Formats: sequence, structure tokens, C-alpha cells
Amino acid sequence: MVLSELRQTEHLSASSIGTYVECSLLYKFSKIDKIPMEQKSDAMEFGSAIHGTLEEYYLEKMMGEILLLKDIHETFEKIWTRIAENKIDIGYSKDHDFKSMALMGKDLLTIWYNKLPSDSYRILGIEEAFSFYLPGIPIPFIGAIDLIEEDPSGTIIVTDHKTSARAYSIDEVDQNQQLTLYQMAVRDKGFRDREILLKFDTLIKTKTPKFEQYWTTRSELDEHRLIRKAVQVWDGISKQVFIPNDTSWKCKNCSYKTACNEWFNERSAA
Repeated sequence: MVLSELRQTEHLSASSIGTYVECSLLYKFSKIDKIPMEQKSDAMEFGSAIHGTLEEYYLEKMMGEILLLKDIHETFEKIWTRIAENKIDIGYSKDHDFKSMALMGKDLLTIWYNKLPSDSYRILGIEEAFSFYLPGIPIPFIGAIDLIEEDPSGTIIVTDHKTSARAYSIDEVDQNQQLTLYQMAVRDKGFRDREILLKFDTLIKTKTPKFEQYWTTRSELDEHRLIRKAVQVWDGISKQVFIPNDTSWKCKNCSYKTACNEWFNERSAA
């Protein structure tokens, strides 16, 4: 099954685990009630456009072709236009609009293109969908890995493409549960006996655009910690424990403000 079909089934993901831990009521609104978002963030839509552009680059590379920078710019412009032009449901942050983010995307991709190290890796998968089960959870974990490669020594390299407003710290990279889940998914795909390296390829949206690669690894203990957390999250979901985190800094730009206010009003009335 393709990823879009897999996502139609009940499942968990790295992002849903994070959402439940940060604000389990938000998880309920988005994953269970499936309430439409009041608005989409510009960062989320912009990231989708960058992802689509990089996917096209690596598809061409896998077939033996290296796109020119002008081709990459044209691809991004086409995708960004399709996603964002004249869309009234995108909430742009201060000083951002459709045109400014189009220019930002081209600037970031230029830095990425010029700084991307040359390598002899063999591409094994692009937007590689996965579905597998963890112990103690009756529904699968589903997602897609941006890029899976193999170096000449046989090491598997898993890359997640990121756009970020700032650089990451070493701790953030080493503790990121999405990369932990990706390692487990790759092992499930038949690479259990291989060395696996994980990395973020990060386009950083600072005033002067940057591109950074962050490398990391995961141990069995890291995998165990994620399993323990996931089991507890599933237990809370199964028991319908949904608690709002209304003191979070993310509340300001939450896409479910109306639903959240209605929830509080209902509880107050009761």
C-alpha cells in the first residue's frame, strides 16, 4: 500500500506521539475527531514545498541525472505555487507572505545545493513508506522516510529533510524520537544486521540562510525508551485521556483554538 492509503487506517506515528505528549487534547481534535484546521502554518506548507523539491532532486539522482540549480528553483516555484498561491487558509507569520517565502525557498535551496557534499552513496529509497508494530500496541506505526542510502561499506544512511527557523543543538538531534522510529522502521525492512547512521539535512531560515547536516546514531536503549513512551501514550488514548496544555507557547498559533475554547466552555458549563 502507498502511504496515503496506509494513513487511512488507524495508526500512530512519531509526530502523533509528540502531539499527544505536548497536548493530548490537540491529538484528539486532529487525529480522532478529525476537525479541519482553522488555518495552516506557513512553516508547514513551506516545508512541504521544500520536501517535494528535494524528493524530485533525489529521484533524478537515482536515475543517474543531477538537476541544475535552475531546475531546482523551477521545481520549488512550481510546487510552492500549487501549495500556497491564493490560499486564504495559510497563516503567514510577521514579514512573510507568498512572494517572500518563494524567494526564501530559492535562497535556501541555493545554499543547500552549493554545500551538499558529493558522495558515492547508492539510493535505496525515497519517501519510503513503512508500517510496523511495536510490542504492546495493537495498531501499527506508519510513516515515510525521506531518503535511505547505502555507502560503499554497506552502512545504511537514513536522512530526514528539515526546514527550521534555527540551528539544532546536539541534544535535540540525539534525543529526536522521529529518527529513533526511523531506525526501527529500517531494521524492520530487512536491515537489522547493518550499521545504521541517521541524519538531519536542515535548511535553516535565518536572516542569512544556512544548510547544516546533523549526524547521530541510536542504541537499543534509545529504542526501548521510545517503546515505553509509545505504550503509555497508547494507554492514554485507549482510555480517552485527553488533557489540554493551555500554557504552552504553541497555543498562540494553534489551529484548533475554536475547538479548544468550546471544550473549555462545555466543561465549565458542566
